[in-house]
Amino acid sequence: MRIGKVMSETQKSQTIGDGHVVTLGYTLTVDGRVIDTSEGAGNAPVVFIQGTEQVVPGLENALYGMAVGDSKNVVVLPAEGYGEYDPEAFDDVPRSEFPPEIPIKPGVILHLRDNDDEVYETTVVSVDKDTVRLTFNHPLAGKELHFSVTVLAVREATTEELEHGHVHD
Repeated sequence: MRIGKVMSETQKSQTIGDGHVVTLGYTLTVDGRVIDTSEGAGNAPVVFIQGTEQVVPGLENALYGMAVGDSKNVVVLPAEGYGEYDPEAFDDVPRSEFPPEIPIKPGVILHLRDNDDEVYETTVVSVDKDTVRLTFNHPLAGKELHFSVTVLAVREATTEELEHGHVHD
């Protein structure tokens, strides 16, 4: 009979599980380039409630059971990240449908509301005299995400945080 490590209640509350507020130091690399990091001046760790889909699923799943001070490298495939790239997720919209004060140029991210009041994030791909071409693919769709993470803090979320669906400062 093998006896596993017994954890105290304090150790359990410091181990990442659903309903815990996690403070995570991270660096995200895609295609060999650093895309985002919590390191350096002006950057901050990400703070979220585990199990509420506030980070991509592949990263969230890899964090279960980690504790304060633990570090790991996590590779997230597109299906568990920002999804596969969809070559059909484009739309051509008449330029006249955009207010003139909105700077429409390639790379600009727009939040558009449809007739059902649903909001979609889209990126301008190209612009000509009459048409704006938009993609509904996330900029990281189809990409393998490489995270280097360190757990900085773990605590149980308050009832209010769970009810509101986000961390309170």
